[in-house]
Amino acid sequence: MGKFQSLVALLVLTMSLGTAVADKSAGCGKDPTIRSQQYTMTVNGKQRQYFMKLPDQYDKNKPHRLIFTWHQLGGSAQKIVNGEDINKGGALPYYGLNAIANNSAIFVVPNGLNNGWGNSGGEDITFFDQLVKTVEDSLCVDTNLRFSTGFSYGGAMSYAVACARPKVIRAVAVLSGGVLSGCSGGNDPVAYYGQHGTSDSVLNVSGGRQMRDRFVKNNGCTAVSPEPQPNGAQSVKTVYKGCKEGYPVTWVIHKGDHNPSQTDQGSSTPFAPRNSWEFFTQFS
Repeated sequence: MGKFQSLVALLVLTMSLGTAVADKSAGCGKDPTIRSQQYTMTVNGKQRQYFMKLPDQYDKNKPHRLIFTWHQLGGSAQKIVNGEDINKGGALPYYGLNAIANNSAIFVVPNGLNNGWGNSGGEDITFFDQLVKTVEDSLCVDTNLRFSTGFSYGGAMSYAVACARPKVIRAVAVLSGGVLSGCSGGNDPVAYYGQHGTSDSVLNVSGGRQMRDRFVKNNGCTAVSPEPQPNGAQSVKTVYKGCKEGYPVTWVIHKGDHNPSQTDQGSSTPFAPRNSWEFFTQFS
């Protein structure tokens, strides 16, 4: 191999190694200072609480997925950790994701001010920013695999994160959301999963469709006509075509009300956890 070819080979190797290193957070290789417990941090002079959930036998040298789970209005981080009675419109712990993650993800469960995500002056986005930095300084995260999900106000917050931090978040799963936490920016592509009920009595399905359509446009997908509808008591999943590579959009419509744990007829298992997990894990 000539001198020029050797230099080219070295440059390619260096670039590839640099990319691999960039995918790992600063906390990789460090003994963790964060455990599975509740924490408090100061954001804009206000005390903010959050819970952490690390995989069993956490490996400090393995980059993990990082998943944010935001609670509904009147909910709390504690209720996301514990889960609520799903027969009364509650959600499974961690929206059912931790149970199927097989110890491959780190969960961050923030607590809202006044039990919601008003995001006044962008303060909840700032909270998100500080959480990302704090977690990744201590723990080993794959910085290409950050995700966000939530129901109702928590869906609104996930949408706000997608709008404001498209280079930070890889994908979101918005469950029965609305534009309640704002959309600063909102012009860049982000992989988007949304689901909503046509009988939603709290946040009308038209709002969910509006949020979805922003990312159908941003992601360069082909619009679907006529509008997808439930198949009786069965949910209908639509995977949009023509999207930019790496920026898919999936939409699930169902006949139910405002419920994060909606099931299909004949099933007792909510479909949001599996759908969300499959959407997130298509990225690696």
